[in-house]
Amino acid sequence: MEKQLPGELWLEVFTFLPFGDKQNVRATCSHFKQLLDKSRALWRDFNVTLRDFSRYNRPFWRSLAQRHVGSVTVRSGKQKHLKQLSTWLPSVSALRLDGWQERVIDDLTGFRELTRLSLTSCSVPLRNFNFLYPMCGQLTRLSLCNVTVSIPGPLLLAAIGQLTRMTSLLLHHDGNVKIATLSGVLAKLPELKQLSVTMVTYKTLPTDYFRPEHLPADGAVCLSELQLLNYDAVVTQEVLRPLSRLLRLSITHLYSVPGPTCHLTTWLSCLPQLQSLTVHGGHPLSVYADFLPPSLTSLTLNVDLQPEDLHKVSVRTPNLTHLHLEPWSHAPDLLKPLPQLFPNLHTLKIRHHNIPDRDFLSLSLLQSLHSVYVLDAYHRPDPTDPGWVVYRPGSRLLNMTSQLHQRTNHRVRVIMTSHRDPLACQCE
Repeated sequence: MEKQLPGELWLEVFTFLPFGDKQNVRATCSHFKQLLDKSRALWRDFNVTLRDFSRYNRPFWRSLAQRHVGSVTVRSGKQKHLKQLSTWLPSVSALRLDGWQERVIDDLTGFRELTRLSLTSCSVPLRNFNFLYPMCGQLTRLSLCNVTVSIPGPLLLAAIGQLTRMTSLLLHHDGNVKIATLSGVLAKLPELKQLSVTMVTYKTLPTDYFRPEHLPADGAVCLSELQLLNYDAVVTQEVLRPLSRLLRLSITHLYSVPGPTCHLTTWLSCLPQLQSLTVHGGHPLSVYADFLPPSLTSLTLNVDLQPEDLHKVSVRTPNLTHLHLEPWSHAPDLLKPLPQLFPNLHTLKIRHHNIPDRDFLSLSLLQSLHSVYVLDAYHRPDPTDPGWVVYRPGSRLLNMTSQLHQRTNHRVRVIMTSHRDPLACQCE
């Protein structure tokens, strides 16, 4: 039967299949195996994780090469594994080294199309970052997360500063990297748009922290997205003046019990163009709700909040279209006022367990809503045994989803799993 239809039609059908189903179809017959393996488009977003390289034979490598795999994660790897990988898959564009086992990375030039590099959970201290220099005109995204280094912070930034095409930089650490200011690296990376850094070592941000030397007093850097982890530093308006063009800000606070001063109010007062805000921890929403800029269209709140706080938010953010709510405190009436407060919502992310059925179904009143992400799609089959958890949607959630579909004529999708970038670090 499979040969009665043209290959192009089968490939169109296969585009709707998740990865596991593609693998199952591939195993049914040689025709489908060849058809799937030779279609580069079907594997465009496919990431392969490799470990224990002695298990892989030539047919395995040929299969990956035929698929033109562009994204690879290497677990507990060594330099000899990179040489083997670059021989078979020289066109890899995204590479993650997780738990790297050697003190050096000798050479990555075998990956001639590599533009994205991630190093994560490397406990063996890296002696240097000289491997970055040959990549200066090639890499556009670099992630260093939980990587132990044996060189001073300025030398690390000097190596990163050679990557002049960089658009995204992630630098997460446990405090072992001492960096006085980011002004130097911002000056050397003119195309940098996304920056994510750990702030655990700072008590007060220096005046020049975000300001390159050549930047005029009233100038701004090109950053559009900034993520700060473990943040609890004193900041002034002068420090933040170079970030006036910032569009997206994400702050994860260092302490679950906040200090006497809410530094977030200073940030929000200095970012007039901010479109997206994500806050984890820190002060309750009521402390800074009145400082939210009207330009916001996306808001994520993993904080202490009450339903009445959302009234302030709605007044300050009339154009909000994306809302993600994960309150720290028990707030069963959180969804009930949303149709009146945020009538323009397009997407909503929530946890459903403490939400009454009627409030969940009231989301049908949001006429512009098209996606609801349920972040806790699990259930406990036996109420007397709280330790028995099944990580699948329970009958209650499935029933509410069905009713919401009926009420909205399937306009609203309920999504219970979200795709995670396999190259992203676990801090995000």
